[in-house]
Amino acid sequence: MARLPAESLRALSDWLWSEEGTRVYAVVDGASVPGLMEKLYAEQAPRWLCLYRGELEPDMATVAPYLVCLERDAEFTEWLLAAGWGNHWGVFLRSAASLLDLRKHLRNINMVYGPDLDPLLFRYYDPRVLRAFMSVCEPGQVSDLFGPVASWIVESEDVSIALAFSGTGDAVSTSERVLVRGRG
Repeated sequence: MARLPAESLRALSDWLWSEEGTRVYAVVDGASVPGLMEKLYAEQAPRWLCLYRGELEPDMATVAPYLVCLERDAEFTEWLLAAGWGNHWGVFLRSAASLLDLRKHLRNINMVYGPDLDPLLFRYYDPRVLRAFMSVCEPGQVSDLFGPVASWIVESEDVSIALAFSGTGDAVSTSERVLVRGRG
């Protein structure tokens, strides 16, 4: 996947940090991100928490999803945006909630139940899954999904477009931001 130009990455960063009173977080999929654990344990690493419960075996820890509190212009944030955007590494969200409160909410949506009530892992942190789910999200599911999340931000199928989903009552509203100059 070709990387977005620096100007487009700045536009994405500007949009992520455009809402007053919210923090920017990412839910990063360890199964999709090579070297994520090394980045999370680096000296200048951001604050983060695993979204799986309990003490994980090393092979499971490597593929688990992680909630990361992003800081604008931090090395980790720049790496995540530059290398991960367009590669389905995770999703971004804005929230006024603390890291711990947000983890509690997100852990509650990690699991869904199939037609036979079998528990299934809900990989909402894959932008392709979240985009598909948002298009069929039923009214009762909106508050369950959003909780303290003001908006979810994901790459579109066309990675030069960012999508933001907001829960408004029982409906999901979508807005988009074109990241590449000269488009739309």
